[in-house]
Amino acid sequence: MQEEEKTVHGLEEAVGTYKTKVATVFKGTVKWEKDLIFLARTQKGYEIDYDANVEWGCQPSEPFMLSLGACIATDCVMFLQKMKVELTEFKVDITGTKERQEPPHYFTGFDIVLHIKGKDVSENKVKRAIALSKDKYCGIYHSLRSDVKLNIEYKINE
Repeated sequence: MQEEEKTVHGLEEAVGTYKTKVATVFKGTVKWEKDLIFLARTQKGYEIDYDANVEWGCQPSEPFMLSLGACIATDCVMFLQKMKVELTEFKVDITGTKERQEPPHYFTGFDIVLHIKGKDVSENKVKRAIALSKDKYCGIYHSLRSDVKLNIEYKINE
């Protein structure tokens, strides 16, 4: 147990190499195609089709929600690997809630379930990884309104 505690406490030192590679300026384009259909392109050329009618692409809020899930997943996987967990599977199920009936229709909360499989996965390690991501490192979460509720649960080796 003491070895696990040492590994958990040394995590913040190890995060430097991953988090220092994050860009400080992002660029992209969003081009109107027709109707309410837009093609978005990142600065590296990745594309996302948006469609407010959800016939030819996703709603603009869907990639936003998935970005939150990906940010938390990236942090947690990196932290768990630094804690000597041998991951075999890591999946995020995310549900976003918008409770407002009139504009702006913003997210009021997210429910996330992390499905984690691997060797040497412990509740302590998972809780620590989640806490570090949520409290300090997930830039997407920290870009949200302060009243957005975030509930994160996890299932280990199920």
